[in-house]
Amino acid sequence: MSPRAGKRGGLLELAVLGLLHEAPMHGYELRKRLSGVLGTFHAISYGSLYPCLKDLAGRGWLIEDEATAAAAPALAGKRGRIVYRLTAEGKEHFQALVGEAGPDAWEDDRFGVRLAFFGRTEASVRLRILEGRRSRLEERLDAVRSSLARTRERLDSYTLELQQHGLESVEREVRWLDELIASEREHPSTSPSSRRGDR
Repeated sequence: MSPRAGKRGGLLELAVLGLLHEAPMHGYELRKRLSGVLGTFHAISYGSLYPCLKDLAGRGWLIEDEATAAAAPALAGKRGRIVYRLTAEGKEHFQALVGEAGPDAWEDDRFGVRLAFFGRTEASVRLRILEGRRSRLEERLDAVRSSLARTRERLDSYTLELQQHGLESVEREVRWLDELIASEREHPSTSPSSRRGDR
């Protein structure tokens, strides 16, 4: 398995565990919800979802249970579908995953998923991830600015526009992260949406 494939698999594992931590779901509902967590550019096929579910079940982190359908409101009236739910060990493993705050959590593909589960993440870990992400983007900004300064005269207008657009996008994200970090330091125990409601 390539490092990239392993990284994608770990991302899917985190997202599946996080969604099942909220409520039991069958495969169709889980796949639909995963698109919201992973983003529209990370289309999840059943060919990747079901092997992941089988692997998680094999590790004892989730179980397949038709009887759970009665406990999941979204499944009312639907029979014969396998419903997946986390075991106690699965919940513990998910909490261990969201407790990690190393460089992997700051990367482009992983950061959004980590942010989606910030509601179940300790305040100190959230802050480390946000600060790490900002630091990573600031490094990227420095590199792009240096590159632009060296090559600006040799670039055609369209390539220059593209580079400028990328630069502005990263600058916007850094400003957004600055706001999140400031808010996190001021109100470490509440969510961003509830903070906005107080204003």
